[in-house]
Amino acid sequence: MRLTGDEWRVRRATHRTRVGPLATDRIARSGRKHPVYDFLFEYYSFRPAHLLRWSPGVGVLLEGATLAECDWPHLFRESDGGMVLSLVDFPERRRAYVRWAIDYLQAVGDREPMFGCFGLHEWAMVYRTEDVRHSRVPLRIAAEPVVEAMPLRCSHYDAFRFFTAAAMPRNRLQLTREVTTDHDQPGCIHVTMDLYKFAYKLAPWVSSELLADSFELAAAAREIDMRASPYDLAELGFNPIRIETKEGREEYVVAQRELTVRAKPVRAALLTAYRQLL
Repeated sequence: MRLTGDEWRVRRATHRTRVGPLATDRIARSGRKHPVYDFLFEYYSFRPAHLLRWSPGVGVLLEGATLAECDWPHLFRESDGGMVLSLVDFPERRRAYVRWAIDYLQAVGDREPMFGCFGLHEWAMVYRTEDVRHSRVPLRIAAEPVVEAMPLRCSHYDAFRFFTAAAMPRNRLQLTREVTTDHDQPGCIHVTMDLYKFAYKLAPWVSSELLADSFELAAAAREIDMRASPYDLAELGFNPIRIETKEGREEYVVAQRELTVRAKPVRAALLTAYRQLL
């Protein structure tokens, strides 16, 4: 595939416009915390400056490009009047991870989504503890009565592992890292967010358009995640999803279903991009 100079420059500019607001806000805040969006740059360890970089993905010739114009210059090579990210340069040591990720993404995509957790993982993280992660943000409601009135049904280890010691035994599953592939399912908001991780882990070998798709999806999922939490985020412009009520639980499931639909083509595109690297 070839992109003319006009085509790839437009795509590069479009990418920076898409991811720029959150990436540059993170840079500009310089240590000032944001309880919703910092997660996208702290839990997910991809630098804002790297997110702003653009790549067409593997095997796409950028006509008329020079090495200085490539955002990942150490990986591009000259070819046929332009620059290309060549599959022959993909590190052999990373192929084992690619094979595992393909199996994982396929397994998750093949499962029926579940929508009965109601975002209680954030409540379980502040259950019976004084050590609250977002200590500068007030709680709009205490976690204890909500957690004790509703079953914990978290299926995602990387949420479960942050439960308080008192909350862990209340979960339907006692999860471990080793069973992640066995339990992750497409209705889980954190599994949807993690598609961003699968995109940036192979940057710049996957296209930045796919990276931006997954980043926007992760940001939307994070917003739902925190709106359904016990934190009071009204001053930041986030209206709560009151999952402690029947109406709030219904609202959460609608949002969860919408995210699941949005995630499906992103997961499929990641599978395609990963398979191209083998």
